Amino acid sequence: MQIEQNIKDIKAQLKEKSKDLHRHEEAKEIIRLVGKKTQDQLQYHISDLVTLALEAVFSDPYKLKVDFVQRRNRTECDLLFVRDGNDMDPLESSGVGAVDVACFALRIASWSMMNPKTRNTLILDEPFKHLRGDLENERVLQMMQSISKMLNIQIIMVGDVKVPKELMMEYADRVFECSIKNRVSKIIQL
Repeated sequence: MQIEQNIKDIKAQLKEKSKDLHRHEEAKEIIRLVGKKTQDQLQYHISDLVTLALEAVFSDPYKLKVDFVQRRNRTECDLLFVRDGNDMDPLESSGVGAVDVACFALRIASWSMMNPKTRNTLILDEPFKHLRGDLENERVLQMMQSISKMLNIQIIMVGDVKVPKELMMEYADRVFECSIKNRVSKIIQL
């Protein structure tokens, strides 16, 4: 009699554990689907924004590909440049100017996804120091001006002397020139 009752209790526990396992598997699948949808939205948001920035600056731009991969039982994100159907590591296969533009766009994408957003100010120290030529510099300044207006974000940037002052003054609200002589700093608004 006692053995029969023990068997009955064990069968009831097994049935309950089986239901629990089924509920956990359903919950795991829901979490996986939500994670996949989030990854798809991030992939779309990040790759589109960075690709638009690259297209705004370069004549023959790369596109950015965001690839979520499983490594060491974790999801990791690979960022790749794509040109002519070929995936490339940005740091090994592109000019450093393209990486500068992509990094700037990634900062903007990251800021725009924050909720709540931090202050509407982005401070940058020579973010485009590897760009070559006035055309690329002008396109970057146009892009920054557009992003600043679209997102209502103030961009404070330390620039390089190789960008003509006239060009900076055309796209910036204010331009300051800093110099130092005999250990005395001098700042004038242009």
